[in-house]
Amino acid sequence: MLGDGRTVALVADDGRVDWFPVPDLDTPPVFAALLDADGGGFVALAPTVPFRLRRQYVVGTNVLVTTYDTDGGQARVTQAMNTGVAGRLPWSELAARVEGLAGSVPMAWRVAPGTVLGSASPWVQRTVQGPVLRADGVTLTVRTLGEMTTVVDDGQACAGAFEATPGSRHLLAVAGTEREPVMLPDPEDVDRGIDRTIDNWRAWTREFHYDGPWGKAVQRSALALKLLLHEPTGAIAAAGTTSLPESRAGGKNWDYRYAWVRDAAYTLDAWLGFGLREEVHAAISWTLRTLRQHGVQIFFGLDGSLPTAPDAHPVPGWRGVGPVVTGNRADGQLQLGVYGDILAVVRGYVDAGNLLDAETGRLLAGVADEAADAWHRPDAGMWELREERHYTSSKLGCWQALRCAVHLAELGQIPGEPDRWRAEADRIARWVDEHCWSEERGAYLMHPGSDALDASVLLHARSGFDTGDRMSRTVDALRAELGSGPLLHRYSGMPEEEGAFVACAFWGVAALALVGRTDEAEQWMTELLDLANDVGVWPEMVDPATGDFLGNLPQALSHLALVQAALTLAPALRDAGAAG
Repeated sequence: MLGDGRTVALVADDGRVDWFPVPDLDTPPVFAALLDADGGGFVALAPTVPFRLRRQYVVGTNVLVTTYDTDGGQARVTQAMNTGVAGRLPWSELAARVEGLAGSVPMAWRVAPGTVLGSASPWVQRTVQGPVLRADGVTLTVRTLGEMTTVVDDGQACAGAFEATPGSRHLLAVAGTEREPVMLPDPEDVDRGIDRTIDNWRAWTREFHYDGPWGKAVQRSALALKLLLHEPTGAIAAAGTTSLPESRAGGKNWDYRYAWVRDAAYTLDAWLGFGLREEVHAAISWTLRTLRQHGVQIFFGLDGSLPTAPDAHPVPGWRGVGPVVTGNRADGQLQLGVYGDILAVVRGYVDAGNLLDAETGRLLAGVADEAADAWHRPDAGMWELREERHYTSSKLGCWQALRCAVHLAELGQIPGEPDRWRAEADRIARWVDEHCWSEERGAYLMHPGSDALDASVLLHARSGFDTGDRMSRTVDALRAELGSGPLLHRYSGMPEEEGAFVACAFWGVAALALVGRTDEAEQWMTELLDLANDVGVWPEMVDPATGDFLGNLPQALSHLALVQAALTLAPALRDAGAAG
């Protein structure tokens, strides 16, 4: 994944960019071969002869370096979504520098916009500044550096070829805007921009503080989460894509280019743990501002708007597994866990030494009052299920909300009735203990009256509800029924329907650490990290049988769960080492 704070580009393992919405992540994608292999559009740059490759991010950055080896030579390609002198550029700028290292490597490139999910026909306009690519309001310019051929191909694409030899340096860049004039950046400036982008990322990671094991994986997850932060607003996208299937059978294809309040809460928790300031304030301000405007909702558009209704598109989908959709049907669902997400993230913000304004205090007191009443209601649960039930993790979300509200009130940060909130939290705890625990199953149930298990209960080791024997036994029961190697499925019945949900296993690691089983948690964490791809980017799900990725990518929740597991386990390991 490459990105610039507004959008992301996904790079396939042959170097081709198969997903690149311009200029924003949720813009209809002008490059979408990921979902439409024939007509979706792509940016390709690779040797024209058989090659082997290895790739890695420049350390501490989201700039990708791919080294191509052929029988005749070696070339290095450095790819970036460029940033500017003062931060994010006001246009999208995807840049690739090619350096010849040894011998001779024939290279070719092609910039081919697609049909924008079957809704438009791209075309090339010949201008006084050279060819310009247009598709559905998006304008793209191709900038090159070094000696190469450049042709207009088929009236819908630009292409070219060149030779990489020792010491040679070439550049391919695509700059784009939507429904506004397009900047034609000087190729030399774009080339320098790659180095500037590396410096900018390194300046950011110097502010990142984590002292614990698995530092490379943790930093990579932090960098991935940074790319999912929509800088114009502070919203945090749940994923970089839409419609990548959770099951090869199809049907479970969703659009995750929205900002879930849950993900914002977990992200802020992680960034607070890393000592980051600017992202934390931007994200919490966006969350509270949007909640004030629309009331308590589970997710919003990246611009703070209410989500649109789902719309299906006439393209085949990833490897023909459809449907391809924009919009998300979960809008309007009742999910009680959102109350805990809202209050927990604000508690973390205040406990980090910050203060709330009076209007936010009144808003949050109202949220706490809602939670004190709403916990009696059935809801759709964390997994956005169609059948409303009294899900255990939803009740615990309300418990968490009320405990956080009491804490904030005692600090003088919110008005309200903390005695009422405290009493209602105690009622929820008693209700869960009485109705949601099964001694026969040795676990918290998904909901009363069922034998089903639900991995989202693991989150409430970190919330503080249970770090004792019952949570410990629940971890074991979940691994026995829903585990496959180090992975976990979401809830009972899912092993037959979809891949294993990456975040659930990392939640299990954190829960094991919190119940005192540190050695087992460390082993589990190590096994999980072996499943990442070659550059440490995680999807929503993994097929336990093959290791193949499933679901939208990159998935914020997966990276967040990894970070939370590390932040939870690292101090437990230090304590165990000190005791030893």
